[in-house]
Amino acid sequence: MIRAVFAAVLALALPAQAEIPIKEVTSPGGITAWLVEDHNIPFTALEIQFKGGTSLEAPEKRGVINLMTATLEEGAGEMDSRGFAEARDALAASFRFDAGTDSVGVSAQFLTENRDQAIDLLREALVNPRFDQDAVDRVREQVLSNLRSNEKDPGTIASERFDALAFGDHPYGSSGDGTIETVTALTRDDVVAAHKAALARDRVFVAAAGDITAEELGLLLDRLLGDLPATGAPQPAAAPWLLTGGKTMVDFPSPQSTVFFGQKGIPRDDPDFFPAFVLNEMLGGGRFTARLMTEVREKRGLTYGIGTYIVNMDHADMLLGQFSASNDKVAEAIEVVKAEWGRIGAEGVSPEELEATKTYLTGSYPLRFDGNGPIASILVGMQMDGMPIDYVTTRNAKVEAVTMEDIKRVAARLFDPQALHFVVVGQPEGL
Repeated sequence: MIRAVFAAVLALALPAQAEIPIKEVTSPGGITAWLVEDHNIPFTALEIQFKGGTSLEAPEKRGVINLMTATLEEGAGEMDSRGFAEARDALAASFRFDAGTDSVGVSAQFLTENRDQAIDLLREALVNPRFDQDAVDRVREQVLSNLRSNEKDPGTIASERFDALAFGDHPYGSSGDGTIETVTALTRDDVVAAHKAALARDRVFVAAAGDITAEELGLLLDRLLGDLPATGAPQPAAAPWLLTGGKTMVDFPSPQSTVFFGQKGIPRDDPDFFPAFVLNEMLGGGRFTARLMTEVREKRGLTYGIGTYIVNMDHADMLLGQFSASNDKVAEAIEVVKAEWGRIGAEGVSPEELEATKTYLTGSYPLRFDGNGPIASILVGMQMDGMPIDYVTTRNAKVEAVTMEDIKRVAARLFDPQALHFVVVGQPEGL
């Protein structure tokens, strides 16, 4: 779950404060979308997110939404799996379906000349999937193969153990891919029920970018989504945070250990979010100038790379990090992480660090908008995160507004080395 982290920032390869002409479109049937028109290339990218995702599942049905989503392209309407693939390829269209912790995502890209046919084909997959038994069984075997592989992957083991410790019986506490036992027991009826629960109009967010007008998009939305169920399954409750500071060891035969660590985070709508965002970049943003990279890798050679990140889920907020190190260096690396965590909380940062980080964050921001696909994806992410439509023009100003006083206050509030919990998968020495 934690690996499916967030992407909700928007930019264009233009000056940092460039205005992006985002239009809010409402279809005749009442479906809302955000649109960036670009008629230079006869191509459109469409992104759809259904809020809820694998967190909608009952414990005994874990993995069903992932299985359902992976089977959507395996036949629809009168077309079997092969017929659907041939029809899609003949249109030079691209469809992708993803099951995330908090949403089911649909990505579509198509040429303007084939738009109507591509949308009709995508509608069949969303509204009239066949879920043939042989297709369900075939996809199930692929999922089971992945689950068996994950049982031998230390990164997956670490993140899933962290989730279980942090969230207990909440859906966040177990993998949305399910387990070998739950996926094996799923039936076709379970898949059909999951489709009705997850894909509904009361939880849909849409964005488009490319060669399409607002009027054309509005009509397209009703045709594509209008026949889906009006309502889906109830959303889950807020997740508890059950972790306290400490370490959890998971024995795994390997010359190095994988370490996943974190503490409770800060909500996306908290007034202190932007200072926290800037602080995290200085502490563990992954650049060689970040403190953890400097102290753990450059000065001591304890790891090849280390990073931290703020994770905002729909029902929980976390501050997480991870690294790998040889078994004889893990204990020292953990102590260095805790020391830096405490130092930034107690001392804050220097004015030079702050200014350099703000320059990097505002300067790199415009480079993230590199095509219709990324634009549509980030627009829909903005909606999912509750950002205003003018966020693209105000984001850099929010970064620039962060002061040394903000940094000191939020560092003391947020970074607590005693709250850090480390999950170590390997055979570390000295722990």
